[in-house]
Amino acid sequence: MATSACGSRKQVSSCLSAVIVLTSLLFAGWLLTGSARAQIGSARYSSIVVDANNGDVLEDVNADQPRHPASLTKMMTLYVTFEALRDRRISLDQAVPVSPHAASMQPTKLGLLPGSRLSVEQAILGLITRSANDAASALGELLGGSEDRFAEMMTLRARALGMTHTTFMNASGLPNDLQWTTARDLAILSRRLINDFPAYYGYFSTPSFVWHRQIIFNHDSMLRSYPGADGLKTGYTEASGHNLVTSAVRGGVRLIGVVLGAGSNGERDIHMTALLDHGYEQLDVLPARKPLLLASRVSLIASAHAAEIGPLAPRHAAAANWTVQVGSYATPAAAHSAAMAARREAEAGEVRVEPFRQRAKRLWRAQVTGLTQTDAKDACSGYHRGGCVVVRPEARVVASR
Repeated sequence: MATSACGSRKQVSSCLSAVIVLTSLLFAGWLLTGSARAQIGSARYSSIVVDANNGDVLEDVNADQPRHPASLTKMMTLYVTFEALRDRRISLDQAVPVSPHAASMQPTKLGLLPGSRLSVEQAILGLITRSANDAASALGELLGGSEDRFAEMMTLRARALGMTHTTFMNASGLPNDLQWTTARDLAILSRRLINDFPAYYGYFSTPSFVWHRQIIFNHDSMLRSYPGADGLKTGYTEASGHNLVTSAVRGGVRLIGVVLGAGSNGERDIHMTALLDHGYEQLDVLPARKPLLLASRVSLIASAHAAEIGPLAPRHAAAANWTVQVGSYATPAAAHSAAMAARREAEAGEVRVEPFRQRAKRLWRAQVTGLTQTDAKDACSGYHRGGCVVVRPEARVVASR
């Protein structure tokens, strides 16, 4: 009788490890090739991955279903801006006047004041890094005469590009029931931004820029976490969920991914990573990560509202347990409103309202939890009502204002 390769206790252990590894990889492939296409996410989830070179679709889920674009709208605002720069109708150093309307935009914003000015380049950087709604509105008014007129221009341009299911109602992506797009349309727009404006596409990879002595960091964590990623845009509203468009280059191949309607920033990034990795796998482009890490990431793809993050939990727990506190309020409703404003600023985290007593008076703290250190500092740097502090993970110690 032949001797079993797993005869000894040590050999049995090695064989079991090999089986676990193989099972994990097969499970990852099954999720991506079958279950993922049918089961990903909530009713508002959709996604697509395309080859940027020829537009071939590698994978899609509900790609033609209407979705609210949130701040992905700013990609079209930037497309129209880049066209005007290319045609020399405006210049990067040209002053952009800030109207009361533009200054009144809700966060996220740069905090522009009525009657002030910023340059076109500063507005571009504000849109790409902080997703500044006031800067988007100001650009729209510069190029269209009014933001309403600019939104009409955006929609007409979108239709000319082949974005047949997209309608824009403003320059920023702030909530509007009539503002719609699809994952496929956003992939079309992304390809055109990359191919039509190679001189300006580099702005999308800007990690940070200085604005009035503040360092404003890019909200797009894929630029830091995914090898080869060099743009494009994040977006969030309560109606849309967490949205992301990413382009990355690996082995000379550029892919574009669109994820709409994820339940959190971290979940959104994990979905995007899995989809791009699978796209490169289909094109036989060598992976940039070990297969086991891919398997652990892909295991999350079956639910767009997964409460657990499995093997990734230890890696992300230390990074995303910062908190910001944005003041104390007399009512829970006021505290919740303040916390929601800070959450919009960070495009991340969870709102928490915490009661406490001060001199026999009951008050409520407004907080946003589950932030990375960068998101926490970004939330406070962009919060313009004062009283915002960053709280470290350990022992809830106040770190900075």
